[in-house]
Amino acid sequence: MKSVRAYVDLMKLRVVELLIITTLPAMVLAEKGLPSFGLVAATLIGGTLAAGASNAFNMVLEAETDKLMARTSQRPLVTGSVTRTQAIIFASILTVLSLLIFEIFTTELATLLAALAIFYYVVIYTIILKPNTSQNIVWGGAAGCMPVLIGWAAVTGSLTLVPVAFFLVVFFWTPPHFWALAIKYKDDYSAAGIPMLPSVSTQSNVINQMWFHTIAMVVSSAAMIQLAGLPVWVLCATVLLGAVFTFQLFALKENSDNYNKVAAGIFHWSITYLSLFSVLLVVAQLLSA
Repeated sequence: MKSVRAYVDLMKLRVVELLIITTLPAMVLAEKGLPSFGLVAATLIGGTLAAGASNAFNMVLEAETDKLMARTSQRPLVTGSVTRTQAIIFASILTVLSLLIFEIFTTELATLLAALAIFYYVVIYTIILKPNTSQNIVWGGAAGCMPVLIGWAAVTGSLTLVPVAFFLVVFFWTPPHFWALAIKYKDDYSAAGIPMLPSVSTQSNVINQMWFHTIAMVVSSAAMIQLAGLPVWVLCATVLLGAVFTFQLFALKENSDNYNKVAAGIFHWSITYLSLFSVLLVVAQLLSA
C-alpha cells in the first residue's frame, strides 16, 4: 500500500481537483445541457491522467530542488519511495493512457489539446519558465487553463469565444491564487533558487500584480457570462464574488504584521471563487436549457 500511495502522490491529485472544477462547466456550456455520462467520465478520467502525468514528470525534473524546500521534502522521489526510472515510466504510461482515452472516447481536438497541455507544463513551464523568470506562474499557468478548452472540445470538436473567455478567467485567476500561497513559502523558493515573485520582489509589487490579475479575472468572468448568453443574475452573483475577492486584497497591506495570514486567506478564497463561479455556470446553463 505504501508504494501505491507513493505513485498516487506523484500525480498531486489535490491540484488535479481544481482542473476538474473547470472542465465540467465547460462541457455543460458546450452541450447547453448535460453531456452524456460516458463522455463526461472519459474526459474527466483522461484529464486526471494527463494532469497526473504532468505532475509526475514535474517531480522527476525537480527532484533536486525539492530536496531544498521544506514543503516538498517528503515527495516520493526525495524520500526514495519511488526511483527516477519508475517515476518516468509511470508518467509515460499515464500520458499514453490519457491520450488514448481522449482519442477513443472524445475528439481529435481534445486529444491534441491534452497533449499540448502536458508538453506545455513539463517543457515550457517546468524546464524553461519556472527557473528563469519571476513571471513563471503567469505564463506557465496557461497549462492549468487548458482543461477548459479540452472540456469544450471534447463535446463539440471545435472552439469558440466562450471557452477562450473561460480560459482567460482561469489564466488571470492563477497568479493571485498561486502568489498568495507562495508568500507563505517564499523562503523555500529562495533556498531552491526558484524566482517565484514573492521571493524576489517587493511586497508592494506583488500586491500590485495581484490586483491587476484579480481585476482582469473579474472582467473576463463578466465577459464570458455575456458571451455564453447566461442570465443577468449570474453576472450579478459573479460581481459579488469578485467584490469579496477584492475585499480580501484590500486587507493585504505592505509590511503588515498579518501579511502572511491575509495571504493565506486570499489563497483559500481564490479556490472558493473558482468553485462557486463554476457552480454558477452549470446551474445557470441547466436552468436555461
